[in-house]
Amino acid sequence: MQMIDLGDVRLHCVETGTPDGAPLVFANSLGTDLRIWDRVVDRMPRELHIVRYDMRGHGLSSCPGGPYAMGALVRDAERLLDRLEVRDCVFVGLSIGGMVAQGLAVKRLDQIRALVLSNTAAKIGTAEAWQDRIAVVEKDGIAALAEPVLERWFSARFRREHPAELEGWRNMLTRQPAQGYAGCCAAIAGTDFYTPTSGLTLPTLAIAGSEDGATPPDLVRETAGLIHGAQFELIRGAGHIPCVEAPERYAELLEGFLREIGHL
Repeated sequence: MQMIDLGDVRLHCVETGTPDGAPLVFANSLGTDLRIWDRVVDRMPRELHIVRYDMRGHGLSSCPGGPYAMGALVRDAERLLDRLEVRDCVFVGLSIGGMVAQGLAVKRLDQIRALVLSNTAAKIGTAEAWQDRIAVVEKDGIAALAEPVLERWFSARFRREHPAELEGWRNMLTRQPAQGYAGCCAAIAGTDFYTPTSGLTLPTLAIAGSEDGATPPDLVRETAGLIHGAQFELIRGAGHIPCVEAPERYAELLEGFLREIGHL
């Protein structure tokens, strides 16, 4: 187990592949941990240096008192990559992880050579809606939100055909620290990256799921349109976490992008 002590937070990360290979970094979504990337990482070429980490307040990372600001989450990623001596990586961020990716690309282009913005946007939802979600979590816990969250995460077909696996993902969600979940909700509530993201020019692949109830395809496409030359790909039949629901297609898109930009 690798825990990186950044002073105010300790981040759990996993490094696989070839240590001196081209770096590929994955950031998780709200209510998940680095395990959402398992099936995609298993399909990636072994010559890559792959880094996955749990966002603060999630997984095995520590859970500082909230609320969090997006700047703190971006700074966590920045300091983690500095500690691991990662430069010129392709940063893959899902949902809130994709917001971190945008913020990091604006701040540290020496660390980021390309982005994969998965099921994310420059702005997600309204501050009022996120505050309502925080209030529910603080009063009744994450379990009170579990069913509607899972409906956004996965397509109806996946939920119907994989009930045992769905239970596992529900357990992952509800066992996240409530304080960390609410803290990250606050970070999303306070984030509007329309202006800074529109100034980015680096290679970018945006991925959406056709059945995504959290960041619908049109929202992801709109964000891709802010970045000159960004590509947009739709994974049909998948919800908010297509790396779980359609890992073969996800890995195919990701590897194709890496080869196209010369990262493989």
